[in-house]
Amino acid sequence: MKRSYIVLSVLVALSMLLAACGAPATEAPAATESPAVEAPAATEAPAATEAPAELEGTLKIWSFTNDTWVIATAFKELHPKVNIEFTMIPMNGGEFQTKVRAAAGTADAPDVVALEAAFVREWVEADGLLADQSDLLPLSQELKSYQAGVDVGTYEGVTKAYTFESTPGAFFYRRSIAKECLGTDDPTQVQAMVSDMTKFVEIAEKIKNCGTKDYYMVGTAGELSSPFFTTREQPWVVDGALVIDPKVVEYVHFAKMMRDNGYESGAGQWSEGWFAGMNDTLKDANGTPKKVFSYFLPTWGLPYVLINNAKAKDGSSDTSGDWAMVKGPMSYQWGGTWIGALEGSKQAALAKEFVKFSCLDEEFLTKLAQGYYTNAKLKEIDPTVPDSLVFNPGDFVSSQVVVEKIIPSFDGSSAAQFLGGQNPYGAFAEMAPNVSGRLIQGTDDAIQRALGDPLGAYLAGTMTEAEMWAAFLTAVGNENPDLVLPEPPVK
Repeated sequence: MKRSYIVLSVLVALSMLLAACGAPATEAPAATESPAVEAPAATEAPAATEAPAELEGTLKIWSFTNDTWVIATAFKELHPKVNIEFTMIPMNGGEFQTKVRAAAGTADAPDVVALEAAFVREWVEADGLLADQSDLLPLSQELKSYQAGVDVGTYEGVTKAYTFESTPGAFFYRRSIAKECLGTDDPTQVQAMVSDMTKFVEIAEKIKNCGTKDYYMVGTAGELSSPFFTTREQPWVVDGALVIDPKVVEYVHFAKMMRDNGYESGAGQWSEGWFAGMNDTLKDANGTPKKVFSYFLPTWGLPYVLINNAKAKDGSSDTSGDWAMVKGPMSYQWGGTWIGALEGSKQAALAKEFVKFSCLDEEFLTKLAQGYYTNAKLKEIDPTVPDSLVFNPGDFVSSQVVVEKIIPSFDGSSAAQFLGGQNPYGAFAEMAPNVSGRLIQGTDDAIQRALGDPLGAYLAGTMTEAEMWAAFLTAVGNENPDLVLPEPPVK
């Protein structure tokens, strides 16, 4: 999940909530260069699907991520008579969403837009914004697109957006600490030890008290907000009323327990301290060196967060090769990019071809996953693309058909070496079918952000739980005045 704007931009809109178990939420750090990732052994790509001949016209594509720029360049190779006008717009402060909505219905409107996880559902649910792409569903079924991605792009039986990637989450842990504290680093055995939340907490106690007692179970309990929220029974809004699912209450209590028991470092997510735990340079408030046993991260978190931060900036330490991954206590997904076409586009047919190529073309998805689109290749197609434009191998694509064919090509890859020989593609392939996007709604982002500051204050001890819930409900009501609010779980 290569991100030029910022690899973590998928999460900026969620960072207030996800950082809640540490310091107050801060903006995600500035983008760094993408890590050099070795391409896996090539797997023969499927024969190209014959595309409609001689596509022509000008296609306007707006995006917040350069993933889409890579895709647009690849589309240009297949259809050289198509003129692509690509526009990159930052997502900071909602700038991207604001500009697209302002342009919709005007002569300046784009034909195709990228849709980020934080707001995709809002747009899919909106009337008259995105065009109906339901007639592409048979292709999705042929490729066995992971259902979570399809569910997110579908509302009331109409599919308006598709995704080229699947983003199941995993539990990444340090092999050396596992051997010392648990007696094994074998993924099968470690998974059995953390297979549910009761066992997870028991292991957290073992990690805390192991050796010289300089270990934390996780960097911040905020990492588990996605697993808890993904496994809710009910969405945030039902029949115009806010629902506080028991899993949300459970998450709040879990986060407080993790903080009070010293199972997590207290570092805010995306903070320097959080990253420092990935390379053994973390220190507590007293300056005592500490190590973090595990991190909850999705597919893109491996190459662009964990691998990218395993080596200390000063070169003093490097944890590469000392990691492994398992499913963890709960299945979940985190982030992603969808592609849709605006309703009323004068290039509707061409826009649909782009959506189909981006997300439902077996040959393209195979090439994308295996690192075919190097900067040299992209420059061969379009010499004007920047030197930084590249799509590294390893992005976990949305088609189960493609995934199953290319798993062996990642044996011995640089990502596998980072994981002590474990094939990450194979591991994610086991997790992807188990996640669901059925609960995602357009109001999720605002509601979950409203929980961030009150939860942070509760964890810090400056608010009681009752005060936290009251502040949360007030914030939700201010943002959504027509929403019927429930009684707080704790008064």
